[in-house]
Amino acid sequence: MTELAYTEPEAKVIAGAKEDWELVIGLEVHAQIASKAKLFSGASTRFGAEPNSNVAFVDAAMPGMLPVINEYCVEQAVRTGLGLNAKINLFSRFDRKNYFYPDLPQGYQISQLYHPIVGEGEILVDMEPGVARKVRVERIHIEQDAGKSVHDMDPEMSFVDLNRTGVGLMEIVSFPDIRGPEEAAEYVRKIRQILRYLGTCDGNMQEGSMRADVNVSVCRPGAYERFRESGDFKHLGTRCEIKNMNSMRFIQQAIDYEAKRQIAILEDGGSINQETRLYDPVKGETRSMRSKEEAHDYRYFPCPDLLPLEIKQSWVDKIKANLPELPDAKKARFVQDFGMTEYDAGVLTADVANAAYFEAVAKGRDGKQAANWVINELFGRLNKKGYSIDKSPISASQLGGIIDLIAKGDISGKIAKELFEIVWLEGGIPADIVKARGMLQVTDTGAIEAAVDEVMAANPDKVAAAKEKPSMAGWFVGQVMKATQGKANPKVVNEIIRKKLG
Repeated sequence: MTELAYTEPEAKVIAGAKEDWELVIGLEVHAQIASKAKLFSGASTRFGAEPNSNVAFVDAAMPGMLPVINEYCVEQAVRTGLGLNAKINLFSRFDRKNYFYPDLPQGYQISQLYHPIVGEGEILVDMEPGVARKVRVERIHIEQDAGKSVHDMDPEMSFVDLNRTGVGLMEIVSFPDIRGPEEAAEYVRKIRQILRYLGTCDGNMQEGSMRADVNVSVCRPGAYERFRESGDFKHLGTRCEIKNMNSMRFIQQAIDYEAKRQIAILEDGGSINQETRLYDPVKGETRSMRSKEEAHDYRYFPCPDLLPLEIKQSWVDKIKANLPELPDAKKARFVQDFGMTEYDAGVLTADVANAAYFEAVAKGRDGKQAANWVINELFGRLNKKGYSIDKSPISASQLGGIIDLIAKGDISGKIAKELFEIVWLEGGIPADIVKARGMLQVTDTGAIEAAVDEVMAANPDKVAAAKEKPSMAGWFVGQVMKATQGKANPKVVNEIIRKKLG
């Protein structure tokens, strides 16, 4: 099995600047906890419901209504922490974050600051086949989401939809270890992949189930190393936070723009204001939203309505024992068990559903051949149509049936592709289709030899040339396959032609 190489984060020197600058990035990924009920109420979390239909009394902050913790949400956070190789804190506590939220009726957010449920961990970010970088996770805390303000339904009024209010979130906070736009996007992609494998978040960024706040700063070469040695953030320069990013591509574009914006200000003798910014994908630029608040601005204090969370190590151990196989382990197993490349294993394990489909196809069959059909034929067609694996017209059983027919010699590779097309469009059992449509491969050596003799008799000049130049034998193979409508066994055809040409 190929050893995975780990590299230290590389400095990203910004092109086009007058002087050398390095880019430093930290991310806060907000992942909606996969749970049918909200964090502190029994209201539904179903996406796409009628506005304000998934709202309990506690979500609406009705007088006297008290929050009750959803144990399953806690379990999902613990599962996520274990999946990120992080420390699970057996003691954690909720705090009130006081801030004006127009779409959170309480007027404060119940979150965790001083005692989060998950401590430090790490993520291996895949940069290329066989090469990964370690990005440290500072913490994961759980908190309630806010609602949604709607400003485009009336020219004079804003509306509020409280369906998301109180939905459980995990905020996964990294250390500022990321050094470039591409690495930032790969980091978010890897978190999404792990959460989907764990089943703790569906990772649907279009629906808001996962989004990221990106903290960007620039510093002089060597400053990041001084930060790693001392842990002092002052070495990294003043950061700006870009809020609510929900696209890998936009994350890269926003970081690139923001880094250049900050460098231009500094090289003109100005200073960076610590602030929260928004990214406009149409204009391709960030713009100021508000000055950046610190923890003391939110006046955090322990939530008086909730007792501290005290969990047992035995409960954590039970969750850990039932974790699924995670993407890095699955990829390594695919390389070892099926003899495939790191790249192919990465493609097949990028999504948990894709990996499950492949394993169903490969079970009891040649893994390399199964991988080739899944990646090149199936994924290629799915991508062209914009389908996900769960919308595939061809099931794992059907694709496995096609591969079985090849292995038995019933059909050639060319016929297999024709069969794939029929199953894609019409469905059916591959073996039955082959029999019903007369697609069985011709393996009768007598019939094949007769076809070879006919082609050679019609082309004596080609025969003479091929005896002088054996590489021309391929021309005869093509002609015989054409004459038999692709049904002749190519291996037998080659053997007979070589024998007759001497």
